[in-house]
Amino acid sequence: MKELIKKLTQVSAPSGRERKVHLAILEELEGFIDGYRFDNVSNLIVWKNGNGENKKNFIFDGHADEIGVVITNIDEKGFLRIDPVGGVNPLMLLGTLLNFDDVTGIVSYEGETDEDAKKSLTQPSYDYLFVDIGATSREDAQKKVHIGQFGSYLSPFVDMDPMLVSKSMDDRIACAIVVQAIKETQNPYHNIYGIFSVQEEVGILGAKVAAYDIHADIAIAVDVTGHTDTPKGNKRMDLQLGKGPAIKIKDKASISDESVVRLLTKCAKANQIPFQYEVLIYGGTNAHGYQLTGAGIKSGTLSIPCRYVHSPHEMVHLEDVKNAVRLLNAVALKSDW
Repeated sequence: MKELIKKLTQVSAPSGRERKVHLAILEELEGFIDGYRFDNVSNLIVWKNGNGENKKNFIFDGHADEIGVVITNIDEKGFLRIDPVGGVNPLMLLGTLLNFDDVTGIVSYEGETDEDAKKSLTQPSYDYLFVDIGATSREDAQKKVHIGQFGSYLSPFVDMDPMLVSKSMDDRIACAIVVQAIKETQNPYHNIYGIFSVQEEVGILGAKVAAYDIHADIAIAVDVTGHTDTPKGNKRMDLQLGKGPAIKIKDKASISDESVVRLLTKCAKANQIPFQYEVLIYGGTNAHGYQLTGAGIKSGTLSIPCRYVHSPHEMVHLEDVKNAVRLLNAVALKSDW
């Protein structure tokens, strides 16, 4: 799966601009699905028909967007001002490279005096950040970029076997898991809908509308989650890389439906797939959006523990990823739930 993960994470597709990664996903799924469509908010929805006598409609969701930035101004010297698209801490941006449709920028900070520089470093703010694309004037910069243009981290995929590091593991790792699960699941019992949803990072927009016409019986959002296995990790939680995918109990946005937790647990145990239970004390996933869709869908989340979330270098464990694929396969094949 490493090449698939590398391919999807290295695409630049921040919230609201997911088209490039959707096309990469469709390229990977050619010959493995029974159909696909884009809905009115640009969610990519693919499906694989089930063969079971009492088949249901199951959603496997991975949000296709990543956090990013948008250009808000270009000054007379050609330096860019930006604003976040999603949860981008300005502290994470200092000294990083950004990609604006193949134009590279370096993020730095104002420092007219030592006091200004110290403030910019210790209290980073978008008011003090700028992006240098090597332009010599506003006119020169405008030949390369424009106000309203979106950008994302420019950082490499690194294989630290068994750890994998890249930008946008949140949530391209889920996209890779759903793609691989669809590829590997032969003759599923249930109808499987893979939804590669848009704009999760700016308010779970895609998931709130994606399933209105599917009439799904359950929805499983696949996403990253926190970790507690680095020095002085949060003592109120227990999430470790390499211990298996995590079956979410709750987070700040939703409580997983009991039947979904039970289904995932039964499938994991029956197939000897290692797993963890997750109680996340912050954040939320697309499961919240599916719970609000139409008359409501029984929803839950399958999570991949991830270090350094929303940084340019997010880390996951390959075995957790592979076991998440195995678990979704088991769900797709399970006749009773």
